Amino acid sequence: MGKRIIRVRRKNKKKRRRRVATLLLLLAMLIGGGFYYVSQVYTASFQDLGRGDKSDLREEAVDIGDEPISILLMGIEDYSTNGQAGRADTQIVMTLDPETKKITMTSVPRDTKVEIPASKVGENYAGEHKINAAYSLGEVSGYGGEKLTVETVENYLNIPIDRFATVNFDGFTEIVNLLGGVTIDVKEPFWERSSLDWYKKIEFEEGPMKMDGEEALAFVRMRKREANLTYPRDERQRQFIQASIDEAISAGTLFKAGDIADILGKNVKTNLSPQELFAIQKTFSSEKAQTETFNIEGENKRLEDGLYYFVPDEESLTKVKNDLKNALGLKASTGEDSSSSQYSSSEEPSLTN
Repeated sequence: MGKRIIRVRRKNKKKRRRRVATLLLLLAMLIGGGFYYVSQVYTASFQDLGRGDKSDLREEAVDIGDEPISILLMGIEDYSTNGQAGRADTQIVMTLDPETKKITMTSVPRDTKVEIPASKVGENYAGEHKINAAYSLGEVSGYGGEKLTVETVENYLNIPIDRFATVNFDGFTEIVNLLGGVTIDVKEPFWERSSLDWYKKIEFEEGPMKMDGEEALAFVRMRKREANLTYPRDERQRQFIQASIDEAISAGTLFKAGDIADILGKNVKTNLSPQELFAIQKTFSSEKAQTETFNIEGENKRLEDGLYYFVPDEESLTKVKNDLKNALGLKASTGEDSSSSQYSSSEEPSLTN
């Protein structure tokens, strides 16, 4: 009996490691449904940022699979704009260190106040905005939604963003329905309106709940109910992604991989190449992989323009910036407050948090 329990624990541990590895990309369905389908959707999914093979905050390009890297994951909500100029309401910065097998996740609050320069979007769109608007401003100005969001996050956290992946949550909805639904352990009860029918309320009770695509989208969207204060969107979105991965790696899903690949081709954008995806998957599917979450503490406040913004605790923000640089094995060549700092790899990366 004891040996059986140990085997079960080892099996569950392996499953968690595999789940963390695929979470890196927000392309989890693609990997779970069969990595060899990457080539089928790559042409439709690839999005070049037009900056060569490295961030402007890098002195040299990183070797993905051998050196610590960062990936910005963006969840795009464009259901209210008919698929045009949506908002990057989910922004998660992930760092991956292939030597230590360490992964970190940092959610950037969607209402964070940032400055968008006229040099990038023109005078009509420049000024102070919430960070989730960077994607739509990049789209309507012609600068590029992914490019402006990546650069805005780089400027805010003062670290290079090496790669990105965006996913349209409607695409996740289609996949959820294709999978036959996902089961999520709801931590607090709340309700949210359906994105398909404004008059329809979807109730979420505490405990495990099997959700279809419509319900899952409502689950990750909610932000105006009281429960959002203690059960925030980024936590629910991570739950949703992980639940989707659990379904995607099931044996039955393999037979649906072609359909999943077709959906991803229409709803996912990334500048990760198939070779880089494979290198990441190969490196971080090990049992030694570990994950850590960095949290930017702060509060929502109404500022002088009458709008509510997320105002970070400066000490917390500084700590997260330092933690991220440590995770990437980077050191600043100028002061922490400089948005134009250049970074280079330290000889012995510090991972102390």
